[in-house]
Amino acid sequence: MLTIEDLHVSIGEREVLRGINLHIKEGETFILFGPNGSGKTSLLMTLMGFSGYTVTGGRIVFRSQDITQMPMFERARLGIGMSFQRPPTIHGLKTRHLVQQCARGREIDPEALARRVNFEEFLERDINAGFSGGEIKRSELLQLMAQKPGLVLFDEPESGVDLENMQLIGKVVRRLLDGEVDALPGACAKALKCKVRTSGLIITHTGYILDYINADRGQVLFDGRLCCEARPRDILEHIRSYGYQECIKCLNEPGGLQPLEVTRTAS
Repeated sequence: MLTIEDLHVSIGEREVLRGINLHIKEGETFILFGPNGSGKTSLLMTLMGFSGYTVTGGRIVFRSQDITQMPMFERARLGIGMSFQRPPTIHGLKTRHLVQQCARGREIDPEALARRVNFEEFLERDINAGFSGGEIKRSELLQLMAQKPGLVLFDEPESGVDLENMQLIGKVVRRLLDGEVDALPGACAKALKCKVRTSGLIITHTGYILDYINADRGQVLFDGRLCCEARPRDILEHIRSYGYQECIKCLNEPGGLQPLEVTRTAS
């Protein structure tokens, strides 16, 4: 689904990603941990094709197609979707109209989709205008449900969300990744049985999202480099116990990338 090869990215004169190598298989969910300023959001913005993130080396391949220099709208059409941590407010554009645009010409039922995220009353409001943190996250999920991407990028889905909204958001994220969301009206039970899992790349600080989804693999991004590949829950427990300081040791060891179990033994 996604292959990143020796990716180097700069913002202005500052290098923010240094030799990223990562692959995500079809239907696989990958969790990315890391402290603030480590380059996590920069990686997602680069994958989505935002300006200001200059690829100085390496390449990005999505479904066997090199998208390294591809514009953002073409990446979206190919099947990459993103839920932002802090999406912009767009005055003059109704939520309903954006959701319909996300469907890319497919027939959808905006009200039916909105009911899945308790968002019916917001369809006629401008995008994110006066929305709370939880409402913004639900709006982002509504757009993704309409888009039905093959690869979805989540930038801290727990950020700014209270516990009540977290439960709803976590369940919808799981349904998105499990391929259980069908944007077509009147979807039959037979179609739902033929669901195909969506690939996911999720950034998390708190790890709350792991209470709701089945994550396959995880790594830590520290100072623009990847380290410590292991099961996501093992990484989370390790971070809660020891913090990110052992990632520095891991990166300084020969090869620069060691399994989490190695750092455990060394500690």
